[in-house]
Amino acid sequence: MKISYNWLKQFIKVDWKSEETAALLTDLGLEVEMVEKYQSVKGGLEGIVVGHVLTCVPHPDADRLKITTVDLGDGIPVQIVCGASNVAAGQKVPVATIGTTLYDKEGVAFQIKKGKIRGQESHGMICAEDELGLGTSHDGIMILDAALAAGTKAASVFNIENDEVFEIGLTPNRADAMSHLGTARDLRAGLMQSGVNVGFITPSVSNFRIDMRTLKIDVSVEDTALAPRYCGLTISGISIKPSPNWLQNRLKSIGINPKNNIVDVTNYVLHELGQPLHAFDASKINGKIVVKTLPSGTKFTTLDDVERTLDEEDLMICDEKGPLCIAGVFGGKESGVSETTTSIFLESAYFNPVSIRKSAKRHQLSTDASFRFERGIDPTITEYALKRAALLIQEVAGGQITSDIIDIYPKKIKDFPVVLNFNNVKKIIGQELPKEIIKNILASLDIK
Repeated sequence: MKISYNWLKQFIKVDWKSEETAALLTDLGLEVEMVEKYQSVKGGLEGIVVGHVLTCVPHPDADRLKITTVDLGDGIPVQIVCGASNVAAGQKVPVATIGTTLYDKEGVAFQIKKGKIRGQESHGMICAEDELGLGTSHDGIMILDAALAAGTKAASVFNIENDEVFEIGLTPNRADAMSHLGTARDLRAGLMQSGVNVGFITPSVSNFRIDMRTLKIDVSVEDTALAPRYCGLTISGISIKPSPNWLQNRLKSIGINPKNNIVDVTNYVLHELGQPLHAFDASKINGKIVVKTLPSGTKFTTLDDVERTLDEEDLMICDEKGPLCIAGVFGGKESGVSETTTSIFLESAYFNPVSIRKSAKRHQLSTDASFRFERGIDPTITEYALKRAALLIQEVAGGQITSDIIDIYPKKIKDFPVVLNFNNVKKIIGQELPKEIIKNILASLDIK
């Protein structure tokens, strides 16, 4: 399991070095196997500065090249040969200075060196966005804000994020730690026992509200043993587009490729709170949502375009015409969010762990959602996570919440008591801890 240090710091304000934090997490039973560096742009734009193109003239010996002189902010203009058709005098542009390391599309490094191009000296490289790792366009060089001062470091212009990522070897009994929230909870408790008192900041959902009630989708749960709790709501008027950089960076740091703003939010909340969610294109739902099993042999095509044969024990999310999703495991091709989606039904649920584990194994599908469901998630945060995701979707995709929250929870799952005998603690660990310390440790872990 990958945990972003920057992400953890949204829950607790800690300024410890990553090595110290990794050691404490390991002591707490969350074994950190490695700590990796992450940069939102490979190389961190080190050596890239804003240049001011002073002059631009045709190359005497090459029709497609131009000779420029560029001010890099040190008062000594340099000559750079550039092949971009859109380069012109007066522009502010990103310049890779001599000695800078860039990376090609395959991630192979190459260094910018002083050289000659068709007989003309070139002391650097004016870059396109794909050459810097800032995008895919190679239509021409990047033109920057004219107000930027020559010599400004590009890393500050593009807000490059540097992070450290903990690779945690999570044991099956630590389902409570399968998220940044859960890991932060343990870390906060450990810091308190180390004499460092820090607050615990959880995402607020106080701004959640129903904007209008114009898209109600009814839900029927036929097997509440397999789906003890099922929540959902609709959001209309959304715009599908790439997620903002902050959201993409959070996902990329833990090895997840961003897809679009809706899918990215569901992935974000899963790794933030430990609650899987699923978004259905509301226009593709026929009638109401029905949570049930289907006859063995039923065919169903999943998001990966594979036709699967269902078992009678597979819990399915269906509409009145047929299956839409293998509950808690994998979505369906026909009901998923696409570029044309304008309204969604957002699902947040608690499914039976044994049922999900069997379905995932049966269909050889191991997903981030099934990984959590089959180990047992927290049934008390189902609605909270739904509100959190809905607010984030409104932030990154616009839209209005257009239904009340559906919360089918016929038999509330009660907190279970664990009897802890102080004498047994002393006997097992070989040390007598004051009762108040034991109580404080439990309280710091949100154990009542």
